[in-house]
Amino acid sequence: MPKALILANSSSGLYDFRNELLTGLMAEGFEVVVSLPDDLKVKELTDEGCRVVHTDINRRGVNPMQDMALFGAYKRLLKSEKPDIVITYTIKPNIYGGFASRLLKVPYISTVTGLGSTFERGGVLLKLIVAMYKTSLKGCRSLFFQNEYNHQIFEKYGIRGKKAVVVNGSGVNLEKHRFEEYPGHRDDVTRFLYIGRLMKEKGTEELLYAAKKAHEKYGDKVSFAAVGYSEEDFEQLVKEATAGGYFKTIPYQKDIHPYLKEADAVVHPSYHEGMSNVLMEAAATGRPVIASDINGCKEVVERDVSGFLCAPRDKEALYEAIEKFMELSPQKRADMGKAARNHVEQKFDRRSIILTYINEIKEIVK
Repeated sequence: MPKALILANSSSGLYDFRNELLTGLMAEGFEVVVSLPDDLKVKELTDEGCRVVHTDINRRGVNPMQDMALFGAYKRLLKSEKPDIVITYTIKPNIYGGFASRLLKVPYISTVTGLGSTFERGGVLLKLIVAMYKTSLKGCRSLFFQNEYNHQIFEKYGIRGKKAVVVNGSGVNLEKHRFEEYPGHRDDVTRFLYIGRLMKEKGTEELLYAAKKAHEKYGDKVSFAAVGYSEEDFEQLVKEATAGGYFKTIPYQKDIHPYLKEADAVVHPSYHEGMSNVLMEAAATGRPVIASDINGCKEVVERDVSGFLCAPRDKEALYEAIEKFMELSPQKRADMGKAARNHVEQKFDRRSIILTYINEIKEIVK
């Protein structure tokens, strides 16, 4: 039985967005071992037949001691597991898992799930990251990108694997995120929902500004809620918004679908994305979206048909998009939701994306 070792930085991210790859590999006769730093979805992964190994990862920032420890942990894991192929996701597993796989001559494929803020800021850290990427991904058998823009940026900096494959993000499970009729709330309140960590790079400052301004104009006719945790830098701002009565927070939820079902629109003012899973899931549920006009978001949104796009990092532009949505009739909102579902059915069905991965893996592990 061939063995696939998955290196990831989040059990929920792996299970929610890539679980079909794991089950697909098992259906193809692979033993699947998963390396993770947390246990949020370990039970679900284990129940399906994966074997989970704990590996500590500091997801934020650069700490040389911790990062070298991660490289050492991955190297030991590869020596003990002796996988036939290693599959990595996100920056640190891609870099340090790539280093370890290349050093030990184990075939590996990696997925660039987004560029992160470093590529925007530039400077010494970018030069370091580029050098590390170049070295770690040089031996990568198939380097997956979730949008063409990310692929072109890597090409610009000379970061290449042996082969590049561009897919439409992680895709969306159209059965799990089934279409729901538009809510048409009897209380005449328009509910805007944000899903994800509350942090600068996700546009939290702009979101809080727009929520406050909307409440000042529409009063109790609007509701803004966020499902997810606040980064430390934003805890106080979010508390103030909650105390002000114009923003609500809901802790992380394992199942987001019930919240999408009740929303009138999903707001996603992110600064950068690989391909937004939040937008794909919202669209699959039949909900219009208001999102940043950036790569990784605009592919999921048919402009002014399934949602509105606005300039990133622009609080007034975000508010104007919300105001524009408030002017729509209930029927127009429902039509937008249906268009959103139709769009993801055509372009973002996860089954086709998983098939691309499995075919690449089977080509490597013959």
